Amino acid sequence: MTHTISVLVENEFGVLSRVAALFSGRGFNIDSLAVAPTNDEAISRITLVTRGDEQILEQITKQLNKLIDVIKVIDFTDGSAIEREMALVKVSAEDDSRTEVLRIVDIFRAKIIDVTPKSYTIEATGAPAKIDAILELLRPLGLKELVRTGAVAIGRGSKGWKG
Repeated sequence: MTHTISVLVENEFGVLSRVAALFSGRGFNIDSLAVAPTNDEAISRITLVTRGDEQILEQITKQLNKLIDVIKVIDFTDGSAIEREMALVKVSAEDDSRTEVLRIVDIFRAKIIDVTPKSYTIEATGAPAKIDAILELLRPLGLKELVRTGAVAIGRGSKGWKG
C-alpha cells in the first residue's frame, strides 16, 4: 500500500539527511520526496511517499517521531488530504503528432510552456494518478524527457499540523 506522510521539522541543517538515513537504514524505500519551508520560516515540511503495510507505516511513524528535529508526523493515507504533483514533459511534436499532443494537453488541462520545431514541453499539475494518466497517453507519441516533483499534500478542512 502507498502512504503519503507529511513531516514537519525544524528548518535546521542536516534534518533531511537524518530523515533519509532513517529510511535507508531500515530498508524502506522513498518513492517521492518534496521539501520546502512553510509559512513559518523556522519550520519545513517534508512530504514523502513510501510503500508498505500498516505495520511498516507504524514503525516509520514511531522512528520519525524519535528524531529530535521532528515536530509532527501526519499520515495522509486515509484520503484526508489534497495531493498534487507537477510534471514537466518534453515530447516529440512532429507534423503528424502535433494535433494529438495538443488534444491530450487540452483534455488534462495542462499547458505547453515551450515549443520548438520538433518538440513541445508540457507542464501538467494534478493528483499523481492524473500525471500517470497523461504520461501513459504521451509515451507512445515520443516522450523525450520527464521531470516530476513528487507529491505534496495538505490536510482537508481542519486536518493538518495546526488542526
